[in-house]
Amino acid sequence: MGLIFDIQKFCIHDGPGIRTVVFLKGCPLHCTWCHNPESKSAKPELLRTAHTCIGCGACAQACPTEAIDAADPHNINRALCNACGACASVCPTQSLALAGREMSPAEILAEVLRDRPFYEASGGGLTISGGEALLQSDFTLALLQGAKAHGLHTCVETCGFADTDKLLGLVPWTDLFLYDWKCTDDALHRAHTGVGNRRIRDNLYVLNTQGADVILRCPIIPEVNDNETHFAGIAALANALPCIRAVEIEPYHPLGTGKAERLGVSPRAFPVPTHAQTEHWLECLRPKIGIPVRKA
Repeated sequence: MGLIFDIQKFCIHDGPGIRTVVFLKGCPLHCTWCHNPESKSAKPELLRTAHTCIGCGACAQACPTEAIDAADPHNINRALCNACGACASVCPTQSLALAGREMSPAEILAEVLRDRPFYEASGGGLTISGGEALLQSDFTLALLQGAKAHGLHTCVETCGFADTDKLLGLVPWTDLFLYDWKCTDDALHRAHTGVGNRRIRDNLYVLNTQGADVILRCPIIPEVNDNETHFAGIAALANALPCIRAVEIEPYHPLGTGKAERLGVSPRAFPVPTHAQTEHWLECLRPKIGIPVRKA
């Protein structure tokens, strides 16, 4: 069984063609700009949408750990909450929901295969994302093997911060890796993700020795890594490693801030780049790199 927090269909930005993306829960990085904060924890979590809550108190009555204040249902003690879902099951406005549910590879593949005609027509398939797919490496491997048994194109999106042997185990079953490169400067990477980037760089070089196909995905965050040093670092990797088929930049967007608030976490916001800024970044990178550079 694997712990997932979403399955999204008809996706066109997570690999070639029309795809179904399975999002696994749990991530070893803690990016300050994370757009899926509900993916960080490897356990189910309670999400609460404040503006739709009518204060009926049904959730407090259903909660077995008394994590919800009966006098003020808006007040949730996250330390007491065990994410059992009892409150969400009785919420009349669906203001409460669980992020994280267990599914088997067979259950997920049955869902994925419903859209097989769209994959065949567009060259699409299955993408496994997160969170970090390699935190649930056995489950990810089972999904990939099942998908390939049905002739589906497969992608794995990864931050690269993983045990190399686990990464190598996925190579025979993965048609394309969507590989994150967040900050070239190691100290900056550590400051904004909680880990250094050496293992990530080393694993990218390992994928190159294995002949894997990789798209290098680069989140660009204003006032963090939108600078010449990082752009030069992206170019150096792209030009040195034949496995990298294209570079995709991912301009910061603030969608994760609302999700963080639903988790009871104070989000950190960054300036939202304009279209002109994004085009400027592309113009800075394209002359430096001998392969396609595009917006993700």
